[in-house]
Amino acid sequence: MRNVFLVSATAIILLIGTIGYFHPNVLWLFIIVGPLYLLGLYDCIQPRHAILRNFPVIGHLRYMLEAISPEIQQYFIELNTEGKPFSRKQRELAYRRGKNVDDTTPFGTQLELNTDDYEGLRHSIFPAHVMKEAPRVHIGGEACKLPYNASLFNISAMSFGSLSSNAILALNSGAKKGGFYHNTGEGGLSPYHLEPGGDVCWQIGTGYFGCRTKDGKFDPQLFATKSAHVQVRMIELKLSQGAKPGHGGVLPAIKNTPEIAAIRHIEPHTMVLSPPGHSAFNSAQGLLEFVDTLRTLSGGKPVGFKLCIGRTEEFVDICKAMANGAPIPDFITVDGAEGGTGAAPLEFNDSVGMPLVPALIFVHTTLLQYKVRSKVKVIASGKVLSAASLLKMLGLGADICNSARGFLFSLGCIQALRCNTNACPTGITTQDKMLVKGLVVSDKSERVYHFHRNTLRGVMELLAACGKHSIDEIGMDMFMRGDEFTTLQNKYFPNSLDTDRWCDLVPSNAPEEVRATV
Repeated sequence: MRNVFLVSATAIILLIGTIGYFHPNVLWLFIIVGPLYLLGLYDCIQPRHAILRNFPVIGHLRYMLEAISPEIQQYFIELNTEGKPFSRKQRELAYRRGKNVDDTTPFGTQLELNTDDYEGLRHSIFPAHVMKEAPRVHIGGEACKLPYNASLFNISAMSFGSLSSNAILALNSGAKKGGFYHNTGEGGLSPYHLEPGGDVCWQIGTGYFGCRTKDGKFDPQLFATKSAHVQVRMIELKLSQGAKPGHGGVLPAIKNTPEIAAIRHIEPHTMVLSPPGHSAFNSAQGLLEFVDTLRTLSGGKPVGFKLCIGRTEEFVDICKAMANGAPIPDFITVDGAEGGTGAAPLEFNDSVGMPLVPALIFVHTTLLQYKVRSKVKVIASGKVLSAASLLKMLGLGADICNSARGFLFSLGCIQALRCNTNACPTGITTQDKMLVKGLVVSDKSERVYHFHRNTLRGVMELLAACGKHSIDEIGMDMFMRGDEFTTLQNKYFPNSLDTDRWCDLVPSNAPEEVRATV
């Protein structure tokens, strides 16, 4: 193909030049043909791309189509029930609830219900009355002097740096109006988290951003100063994140602006890789003692830790330590391996950590086993978006839930999958000032508020449909799985090839000619 290009392009150049000699207006074609010819020559000699060397000029179409392949997939190929991590139906639900418009769907479900992995609710023919307001959950144990009454549904950890200033402002403004908390993420407590006045859960990660010394160690005095802010209602110590457990946070250099670097106490324009683990402790006992230290330094605010379950014996050791008299955290956040991230290595995204459902069951039952469950609140985080998914997590043992990407959809996220490129088209996960201006805080904060309110309204309606009068009655007895249907069908609809079973179903006094046909 390279030789074909060189021969044909040279011939075209000569032809245009010859005709142009007699008809000068034809020479204007060189404006188009000339750059393409030079581009083709460069493609032939450049050493990096074999496609371009072998297919000059037209090889660029491959890279152009590759660049817009997510959009092609999303707009023209995927079905309503497809799309990863969230399907179009799930995204549409968040959009509609955020816009506070009709969120009903016509004509019936598009899901295949008669499958083993179907999950549904056992409704009651005697439904309860729908509660007007969702109840709140008390967070704070015996050692907590400043407990917090949390909403059932809150904004999960997303840092300023990963998100834009306008996105943080909109999220916190919506949280203030709706009365729910906003987790800062491990990137530190920024002015944009504090300016609107919404409740904040300050997350402390392995990099101790915002409360670190010059050499990256934990700074108690700096932590005490910042945790004294009135908006800081809870402190969460991040051990690991579901999307990349054991790796630490990642902030690309292109998103590490001088402003972000000043908030985190780091060097600007460098890739930020948080350490995989904490330098302040290295054991279960040390973790719990550090939690108690943070609680004391913050003046008695609720302090807990967040983790993705990997080696189950390590969490068992934490529970043993609590049972043997170690300080008890006020809450534990369980993050599933299906959780979101702005940037992570593919292997960590796809191959590390336990999904939320088995992790939540394990954490809940282990805390019960060591008789400390009543002293600790459990928070679930990982693809909680709809009222049904929130109710399921409560049934599995969570006290409240956090959602990150659900609230991003309410901001206008289109799942463009460009969070790590600084080119987010909606101005959410970017530090490009021109793109950030596209996100209007006053409009998006209202959508955050409505998404939260309408989702909780859905929870209350589902709860009532199941005949439950309060969240204290929520349990897994409310749910059914598709594999139960299979068992039922096998029991009442025998296999037509099982002749022995059919013989058993034929009455013994049936005529011989009838029995002979079986």
